[in-house]
Amino acid sequence: MKSYCHIFAVAAVSLASASFSLSAIAQTVIPQAPEVAAKGHILIDFDTGKVLSEHNADMSLAPASLTKMMTSYVIGTELKNGNITNEDMVTISENAWAKNFPGSSLMFIEVGTKVSVADLNKGIIIQSGNDACVALAEHIAGSESAFVDLMNAHAQRLGMTNSRFGNSHGLPSAENYSTPRDMAILSAALIRDVPDEYAIYAEKEFTYNNIKQYNRNSLLWDRSLEVDGIKTGHTSEAGFSLITSATRDGMRLVSVVMGTNSERARQAENKKLLTYGFRFFETFSPYQAGEKFAEQRIWQGEKENIQLGILQSAQVTIPRGQRKNLQADFTLNQQLLAPITKGQQVGTIYLKLNGEDIATYPLVALEDVAQGGFFSRMIDYIKMQFN
Repeated sequence: MKSYCHIFAVAAVSLASASFSLSAIAQTVIPQAPEVAAKGHILIDFDTGKVLSEHNADMSLAPASLTKMMTSYVIGTELKNGNITNEDMVTISENAWAKNFPGSSLMFIEVGTKVSVADLNKGIIIQSGNDACVALAEHIAGSESAFVDLMNAHAQRLGMTNSRFGNSHGLPSAENYSTPRDMAILSAALIRDVPDEYAIYAEKEFTYNNIKQYNRNSLLWDRSLEVDGIKTGHTSEAGFSLITSATRDGMRLVSVVMGTNSERARQAENKKLLTYGFRFFETFSPYQAGEKFAEQRIWQGEKENIQLGILQSAQVTIPRGQRKNLQADFTLNQQLLAPITKGQQVGTIYLKLNGEDIATYPLVALEDVAQGGFFSRMIDYIKMQFN
């Protein structure tokens, strides 16, 4: 049987009975997400994965240079694991020669020269250099095709089930496809798994071979938003795409917009989504790890009550103005019988808003409770027969 309590109150109810009445829930008006002029889009909260807006989020689309985010993820992982270093010098092969990619975005590396991994990495992230992608792919895996195998393996591991990569740079290929939802998964992985790699996405310019190029993510210059990434993409087939991430008051959003009709449009649609997300939603932790959530009767123990809570801080994303209406609903999955050890799961906490479950967390013991003495156990055994 479930027992209810206000989210900031301590629950003290038995497994078998009792509930508190829920207060009337005030309604807060949240406008519909804005219309987005793109083939597909998705807006998510980074910490909780909550989807705040989406349209055609699972549509298969050409990622164009968004492909370089997966290339970058592999590079960041290899650096993190120590398989390569930023100081490694890479000899540029004819395959990676800038002249092989006329009319496309380039770092302008020249065959036979030696370029550091650090510079090539910036050439990929800041300058969107197709040539730099091939150079680092060959350095890491021996050939671009072998590197693409790594890209696809990481994509599957991350759960990008509707994505496939056919090259390291994103120039048109029948084997290059993804979805806004999958690209949001990749964006979150970049931020979470390889933070040193992700930090480069905030850099606004990079000069190589006496050629200064500016980051194509124009929202990095927008003072109304704290944008620190991520990547643009464009081909005639894919249209103009842009993925952005920004933070405000401890909340991070990821906005994926794929297939707009211009550079200006991809910027405007991303800004529209980020502004909507920050204005009408908030992410916070109603509980902290180790904080007492409930105190329950424990039988045959050295003490009568045990403190229960959660092991990890619980973050939720909800409409602004709704904190006071957040409720906690928890169940015990067992009768609390000593001995119980600290960290042992004894139930589940359900966070509810407007009567709907929005998150679940394991309810665990926050302390050890050993068995009581023989006589106290016998007394509790008799009491349990009448409960």
